[in-house]
Amino acid sequence: MVIGAGQAGLSTGYHLRRSGHRPETGYVMLDGPRNPGGAWQFRWPTLRMATVHGVHDLPGFPLGPVDDAEPAAKVVPEYFAAYEKRFELPVHRPVSVRAVRPQDADPVGRLRVETDRGVWSARAVINATGTWTQPFWPSVPGQAVFRGRQLHTADYRGPEEFAGQRVVIVGGGTSALQLLGEISTVAETTWVTRRPPHFREGEFTQEHGRAAVERVDRAVRAGRPPSSVVSVTGLWLTPRLREMQAEGLLERLPMFDRLTETGPSWDDGRRVPADVILYATGFRAALDHLRPLRLRGRGGGIAVENTRVTSEPRVHLVGYGPSASTVGANRAGRFAVRDVNRFLARHPR
Repeated sequence: MVIGAGQAGLSTGYHLRRSGHRPETGYVMLDGPRNPGGAWQFRWPTLRMATVHGVHDLPGFPLGPVDDAEPAAKVVPEYFAAYEKRFELPVHRPVSVRAVRPQDADPVGRLRVETDRGVWSARAVINATGTWTQPFWPSVPGQAVFRGRQLHTADYRGPEEFAGQRVVIVGGGTSALQLLGEISTVAETTWVTRRPPHFREGEFTQEHGRAAVERVDRAVRAGRPPSSVVSVTGLWLTPRLREMQAEGLLERLPMFDRLTETGPSWDDGRRVPADVILYATGFRAALDHLRPLRLRGRGGGIAVENTRVTSEPRVHLVGYGPSASTVGANRAGRFAVRDVNRFLARHPR
């Protein structure tokens, strides 16, 4: 069983089908949203194909040429829908997976997958639920007393609604900078980050990408929670970021100590009046449905070897840790299917 049908889930589904799995023999994919597209269908409308970080081709069926001016929330879901149809992937939606737990005491027996549309029994589960449904909100004193609006990147629909307002953008990642660039054209903006941003010159190469993946991979192998991409790679100075730098938009402030009724406040006496606080503070892996399996270690992470959960050979995580990228998700799907097939061969019905 595959849970999730975004980039990682579709890649996994492709490799399962290619290795001989068929719906009639119990191969099934469950997806939460009503429509294909994974998290891409929920991206803000102003995110264009020209400004996305990259959409890697799914295996066996390239995306092909696209109009850079088209919204990513339109192009990518259409691509994913065509992919599902081309390879006849058995995606059931909308299905909300509530819990995965052992069906009995056998450590290599079946898993019970409980959903809002019934219960499935699975010999192995490949989890590809991503992060979009788990936005991370930092806890800040005074959040309840602030009279303005507070929202997360997941709720952002475009800059127009902030016209003429004072907007504080919290976060040091690429999404925060994208939103800062958009909103600054219609509103007064303040950029706040927990750590000083690390801007890097030059081109982001394959070597940089491999080094970043290796660092995240070491963390998840050790059972530590995966780091954010920016904490590993830094922020690469694109032409747009250079423009923003020249305009003074990248003069950040440290994270505020509290919120008051009228805006952020720091212990040194600094105050910034604000109408909106926008948290571009990232997401966490959506794994609550796996909680009954007790996969997390003391540090809160899940120890993963390639994609296999070290403590639970029936469960694989794709799109988690080092595979939380479009190209990484493709590789992870292939590795997960290879290892699941080996597990099924060792433990036949």
